[in-house]
Amino acid sequence: MAPSLVPRGVRPHRGASPIRSPARPRDDPEPDPEATCIRRVRTVAQPCTEARNAGCRPPVGRVVRIEIWSDVVCPWCFVGKRRLERALAAFEHADRVEVVYRSFQLDPSAPQHGHELTTPVLARKYGRSEDEMRQMQLQLTSLAAEEGLAFRLLETVHTRTIDAHRLLHLALAEGGPSLQATLKEALLSAYFEDAQDVGDHEVLRREALSAGLDPERVDEVLASQEYAEAVAADVDAAVDLGVGGVPFFVVDRRYAVSGAQPTDVFERVLAQAWEDSRPSIEVVAGGDAEVCGIDGAC
Repeated sequence: MAPSLVPRGVRPHRGASPIRSPARPRDDPEPDPEATCIRRVRTVAQPCTEARNAGCRPPVGRVVRIEIWSDVVCPWCFVGKRRLERALAAFEHADRVEVVYRSFQLDPSAPQHGHELTTPVLARKYGRSEDEMRQMQLQLTSLAAEEGLAFRLLETVHTRTIDAHRLLHLALAEGGPSLQATLKEALLSAYFEDAQDVGDHEVLRREALSAGLDPERVDEVLASQEYAEAVAADVDAAVDLGVGGVPFFVVDRRYAVSGAQPTDVFERVLAQAWEDSRPSIEVVAGGDAEVCGIDGAC
């Protein structure tokens, strides 16, 4: 049996939305806010073909890769994204960091088109009153404002996100991590700041075209099940990794950061990953031995 990724006694940070997966159900609406998790992770083989998803090939050269498991209806995922971006802005090697978004659906059973507000759905799910849940959402709205985000949590609808994730895979395949990041930002903003239904194909098409995706390919994907297998592969990889909540950041398949951690946590893991990617070499023999100089002189 493979060792558990989560050390005994450590639970996801408060800035992580608990995952609901049929394969591994979890019920922990109130994770420990003091549990800061940066952990070494074991490598998980992830199905990947060039035709299906060019973005999941290992990076060429000395690039630090950050994979982020998240959902477009996860508020902590938006907060965590901003905190990582702030850490990257201060990181001198940010141009050598590649960020790839991996799929996860917090509620695969959600309706395709959201008609019910999220607040009563969450209240029922966690056994809270609607007033309690509303207060929790207002607190999160205030916290998000500190990150420059204008959440409208009391107006968001409970909706399915599989098609949003399929378009994110299209963006990764057609335009790489940069285009995928643009679409990810657009979808998160549409849901949390504009209270749009990201299960609605009209909304998805508008955001995808605004991000720069090809209209014909967007229509083809939305009219089919293209990239559904890629989404499922991401979810399976999350289960194999032992992910207990999103956002979940995996750096070079060596370190994991669970939850929307403070910016300084991301700064530390970036520095560590960069150092690990460029190990120093100890010269054990040399000194007085004759050499040809780098200027060509011998």
